[in-house]
Amino acid sequence: QDPTAAHYMFQDDPFLMPRNAASARLYSLSKESGKNAAKYIIKQFPQYFDKTFAEPNVPCLMPEILTPQIEGLSEEALKERIHLRRVKDSVDMFDQLIQAGTPVSLETTNSLLDLLCFYGDGEFTPEKEEEDLEEPGVNASEQKAPKKQSRRGLQSFDSRWRENNNAERIFKIMPERNAHSYCTMIRGMVKHGASAKAYDMYIDLLNERHKADVHTFNALITAVPYLKERFLERWELAKVFLNHMAQQGVQPNLLTFNALLKTLRRCGGIGKSMSLSVIKEMEALDIEPSLATYGHLLFIFYKDVDCYPSGIISEVLDDVEKRSFAPQDPDDANFFATAMQVCCDLKDIKLAYRLNKAMEKGDNWKFLDMDRSNAYWSKFFSLLCMMEQIDVVLKWYKEMSTSAFYPTPKNILDLLQALDAANHLEVIPSVWEGMKQLGYNRRHDLLEELLSLMSREQHPHEIQLAFAKCAEDIKAALDQTGREQALLEWTSLELGSLAVLFSRAGRTQDAWNMIERLQQISRIPTDHVMNEFFNCAKQTNCPDEAIKLVKLAASLDLPLSQKLKSRTEKEFELSEKQK
Repeated sequence: QDPTAAHYMFQDDPFLMPRNAASARLYSLSKESGKNAAKYIIKQFPQYFDKTFAEPNVPCLMPEILTPQIEGLSEEALKERIHLRRVKDSVDMFDQLIQAGTPVSLETTNSLLDLLCFYGDGEFTPEKEEEDLEEPGVNASEQKAPKKQSRRGLQSFDSRWRENNNAERIFKIMPERNAHSYCTMIRGMVKHGASAKAYDMYIDLLNERHKADVHTFNALITAVPYLKERFLERWELAKVFLNHMAQQGVQPNLLTFNALLKTLRRCGGIGKSMSLSVIKEMEALDIEPSLATYGHLLFIFYKDVDCYPSGIISEVLDDVEKRSFAPQDPDDANFFATAMQVCCDLKDIKLAYRLNKAMEKGDNWKFLDMDRSNAYWSKFFSLLCMMEQIDVVLKWYKEMSTSAFYPTPKNILDLLQALDAANHLEVIPSVWEGMKQLGYNRRHDLLEELLSLMSREQHPHEIQLAFAKCAEDIKAALDQTGREQALLEWTSLELGSLAVLFSRAGRTQDAWNMIERLQQISRIPTDHVMNEFFNCAKQTNCPDEAIKLVKLAASLDLPLSQKLKSRTEKEFELSEKQK
């Protein structure tokens, strides 16, 4: 793989290649948006895409027929609209059949409930289909630190289930209902945030002496944290569902145990005491864990920064290293980013190398999409900067930057601190070039750190010239204005550092311009800045510049003014006028 190349999804053109994580996400989303727009046009105007020019015609290679072919009012027409996922048309035809006194079979009505519960009583769109493929209830905030919810919040998480919607209305008017009818409603309610309604529906299922299937139990176990507030109550309710599974003869599957571990993530200390028992039960039933299983386990044991058990992640990596995983759970994709975060918290570079090796085995790398890949590599690189030798860090930076991931501002800060700790500040100009490419050339936090490191100590002349070139680029970047760029305000630290860098490179006029800018923003140059400028004036034999500095110090009534005056008289040959 070419380490300088962008991801294969982007056009191989310099103008269309993303420069940072934000533009990479924008470009990838715009590409998918284009596909969805094409699907929308085909769906809205199918009459323009119904001609077949291929000879011979191969039906399996032709576009999918998205328009109903069966006319009239019949159950077959209803089935066709359900198959085409036309939610509104299906509901309208069902209502017309009922009004006409035409009975609709239980099987067809259940299919309509499946459609309504899957899409939450809304119309099918490609974007909605992608959203619905993800499990509800696990979001970015939970990944960091789930907060205690209010009692009202327990009833619904991002509820999209409308009161008395079409699914509920059709369910109520069904002349007969079987277990499938109840299970579909329960899963739909959990999926769209109506956990309390789902639990009530489950009670109705039991009262009607029906049995739930394994998928329904999985959904109910996932909804437990939204039904009970106390940790112990959550665990007790989860055990109730497990006991009901045993009583009804329902065999648990991998997703059952993953749902249980996901619930234990939100059960405090009970999660740590019971999660290993869940893993042992999986082994007893000969169910192989998926990446989601291991991800939930790591979250449970490494959620609190202060109490890290030593062996859990090592045992997890022992298992993960032996296998190439296939997707089995939507949460599988979160494992590698979660595990790398644990490695960072533990500050264990050896574990991080093991994890990275496991990620590269087989098709495991496919679990990292654009956003997760950036998160994974960003954490890995921060750990490298913290724990590895600088030569190794620079090697990884060269190979990973813009090909595997786009460094975040924190990654750049970590790299600068690593260069400082290893006393390799001569590499800073190449880091600056990377910052310009990533679009970080106008971020004050990064610029202040960069300028502070370059101006802190005196370096050999060649390095000082390279630093002055960087300083000139930074000055131009901050002065730059355009249609989408506002004029940035200079900080005193930036101006002082620029003055020092220009002074050390012998660029007296540029250094004086920076000192004048300090006055313009009502800031006083530090003694360090004034001494460096004086040394520059002496090096370039410019007594007029030294005199200007003395006048400035005197006008500001600085304690340093007398010393600068004495040095000027002593170190320069002054004319009578200059004296």
